[in-house]
Amino acid sequence: MKVFIRIFMTFLFIQNHVVCQDFKAKQIGLEKKSQKLKEEINQINSLLFLNKKIKKSTLTKAEDVELKISIRKELISINNQQVNSLEKLININQRDISKYRKDIEKLKTDYSEMIDNAYKSKSKQNRLIFIFSSENFLQAYKRLNYLNQYSSYRKKQVLNIEKKTKILQELNKDLIVQKQKRRVLVENNRQEQRKLIEEQNQQNKILADLKKKSKSFTKQIRIKQLKAESIDKEIQKLIREAIVLSNKKEKINTSDVFKLTPEAKLLADNFRSNKGKLPWPVSKGVIIQKYGMQTHPLVKTTKIKSSGITIASVDNAKVRTVFEGQVMAILSFKNSNPTILVKHGNYITAYKNLSKVYVKKGQYLDSKETIGEVFTNLETGRTILQFSVFNAMKPENPTSWLYNK
Repeated sequence: MKVFIRIFMTFLFIQNHVVCQDFKAKQIGLEKKSQKLKEEINQINSLLFLNKKIKKSTLTKAEDVELKISIRKELISINNQQVNSLEKLININQRDISKYRKDIEKLKTDYSEMIDNAYKSKSKQNRLIFIFSSENFLQAYKRLNYLNQYSSYRKKQVLNIEKKTKILQELNKDLIVQKQKRRVLVENNRQEQRKLIEEQNQQNKILADLKKKSKSFTKQIRIKQLKAESIDKEIQKLIREAIVLSNKKEKINTSDVFKLTPEAKLLADNFRSNKGKLPWPVSKGVIIQKYGMQTHPLVKTTKIKSSGITIASVDNAKVRTVFEGQVMAILSFKNSNPTILVKHGNYITAYKNLSKVYVKKGQYLDSKETIGEVFTNLETGRTILQFSVFNAMKPENPTSWLYNK
C-alpha cells in the first residue's frame, strides 16, 4: 500500500510539473501579446492623437477613440488571463512547497532514527565483532556488504535532504516572483480600467454629437465606401486587362489567371513562400481598418467592405514595396490620390493614397525599395495608406502576408 501511495504521489508530482511548465509557456505567450498591445496603443496615441491643433471631424474623432478603446479592452482581457494563469501557477507552487516540506520532514525523521539506531548498535556491538562473529566467510562477506550498504544509504539520505531543500528554496523564490508579478498585473489592470473609463466617457460625448448628425455621417460613410469600391473596380479591370494581354502572347484564352513564364513562376513561388514574413509597406504604422466585410465601428447599422487594410502612419511616411517585382501600373483617379500596383508573378500588391510617386511603370524593384510617400490629410491629421494583396483577380487578407510585428 505504501509503495502504491509513493508511486501515486510521484505521478501526481510529475503531472503537476508538466502542468506548471504549460502554464509558464502560456504566460510567456500572454506577456508577448500584452506587450504588443501596449505598443499598439502607444502608436495609436502618437499617430492619431499627438497633434491636438488639428480640428478633426466628429466622425474621425469617434473612429480614433473607438480604435483605442477596442485595443485597450483586448489588453485588459489579456491581463486578466495572465492574472488567472498566475493564480493557477501560485496554487501549484504552494502545493509543491507543502509536499516538499513534508518530504523533508519525513527524510529528517527517518535519518534521525537511523543515526539513533546506529549509535545504539555501535554501543552494543562493535562492527568488527559483528563481522568476525560470522559462522563462515560468506556470512562475513554479507555482513560487511550490509554495513557498507547501510553507510551508503545514510549518505544518500543526506544528499536527498540537501537536494529537496534546494528545490524547496527555488520554489519559494519562484513563488515570491509570481506573487509580485500578480500584484503588478492587478495594479496595471486597474490603471487600464481607469483609462478605459475616461476614453468611454470621451466617446459617449462624441457619440451624443454623432447621433444628432447620424444621417449625415451615414451618408459620409457611404460616399467613402463608393469611392473605395470605384478604385477597387478600376484595379480589378486593370488586372484583368493585364492578364488578357499577357495570355494573348501565349495564345491562351482566359481572363482570370496569368500564364507565367518560368521566371515569373519562380518569383510567384518566392512571394508565396514568404507569406507571414513580408515587411510592412511603411516602417511605422498601426492597422485602423481590417480586411473584408465588417460592421462600421460606430454606425452599427452600416456595413463597410475593404479589399485590403488601412494603416495609419507618421506624417509624409515613405512607402516601400513588400517584395521584389515590377511596377505594373500607376493609377490616378478624379478626387483621389495615386495608387501604385506592383506585380510579383501572379501576385499583385496595391499601395493606395499616395502624395508622391518615385517610380515609373515597368520599373523593376527590390524588396523594401521606396516607391513614394503617403498622403497626409491636413483636415484630419491622418496619414493613411491603404494596402492590398491580390492573387491574380482575387483579393487576399494582407495581415496574413505581413510580418506580425
